[in-house]
Amino acid sequence: MAELSRGGRPLRHRIRSALAQARARLYAKASLIVLVVIAATLAWTIAGGLVQDHSPFFAPIAAAIALNAAGGERGANAVRLLTGVFLGILAGEFALWVTDHETLAMTMAVAIATAAAAAINTERIVLAQAAASAVLTTIFVDGASPGADRFVDALIGAGVALAFSQLFFPARLVAMLRRIEEDALNEMADMLAVVGRSLSEDGEACSQQVVNRLGGLSNPMAALSKARENSRSTIRLSTIRWGDPQPVLDEDEVIERLILLGESCLFLSRTTTSMGAQERRELAPIVLGMADALATLADDLSSRQAREQAVERVLGSARAYGPGAPGDDPVTHATHLAVEMVASDIMVFAGIRFDEVENVLQGELDEPRVPHPQEEPWLPWLPWRPRWRRGRRSLGSRRRRPGPQ
Repeated sequence: MAELSRGGRPLRHRIRSALAQARARLYAKASLIVLVVIAATLAWTIAGGLVQDHSPFFAPIAAAIALNAAGGERGANAVRLLTGVFLGILAGEFALWVTDHETLAMTMAVAIATAAAAAINTERIVLAQAAASAVLTTIFVDGASPGADRFVDALIGAGVALAFSQLFFPARLVAMLRRIEEDALNEMADMLAVVGRSLSEDGEACSQQVVNRLGGLSNPMAALSKARENSRSTIRLSTIRWGDPQPVLDEDEVIERLILLGESCLFLSRTTTSMGAQERRELAPIVLGMADALATLADDLSSRQAREQAVERVLGSARAYGPGAPGDDPVTHATHLAVEMVASDIMVFAGIRFDEVENVLQGELDEPRVPHPQEEPWLPWLPWRPRWRRGRRSLGSRRRRPGPQ
């Protein structure tokens, strides 16, 4: 008899699941791994050829650390690294000038470097590099790698990282933003799927399950807000400013719509917990239909077909539920309003003009026009777009079923 894990699943299923997750994580980071390997090797080669009589191990370390950030933040990460290294070296040299006792010098250097880093920049990489550089400067002063060599190594490593992140492999910011949008849409779909299934069941446990699930949307919503804040600074500080920044600015507006959509989904989920049993069963297929519409959108944000299908499905659900009646109790009235809000926000996100949404919901506009989504720029300074889409399959073959089964 196979050994069972928690929940009654065989151990081999847990192993397969863990291997699948590891393979997915490796695939997602494969490009970064290759980039770090090439940059570290190049930094070591350059530093070894330019700076004699020392082992330039800090150059590949600096290149790897500088590239260890989201694509749009790698340039800023390299600058932060250099700031920390410079502060650490200055603190280390000052401590060695004050005392020749190694332990005391290291303690003093780390304290001065981290204090200065905290006063100048609160980013953790600045504090960490300031402390590390202070330690290296004070410990290796008698060897073949004094603090000045460390700074040259850092310049070379950060320079290689900047060249890779800004010139040779610049961030495809629109593609990065859309991946974040897809994650948020999938989380919204999962949440509404859990809500929809719970509506067809009775018992306090189902309502509690919905309440517990509401917190799951906090991480993707926070990621959306952070991406929206970082995108503008990335335009200012990266080579994207050499080209046309409008696609990134347009995607910022899309994120704003998606944040509003997430709030509407939370409002709908919250109101369902206060409804009666009969009303909950009537609402269940409506919520499940909206969850399916969100999953359809998340399948391919670059597909007009997916957006049209999502609009068609959410319209079918919203019209089936109706606008409500004047005599409805406050909870029922709020639920009808929440359904309309979710449907409206999905249509606006799909590209339908805001002033047309009400007419579409009321049936006065039978065939709303869903525009083609903008293409993802391949390079920030080139108008060329790739015609192939890696990993894209037909909508029917990769449809994600929302929510845990």
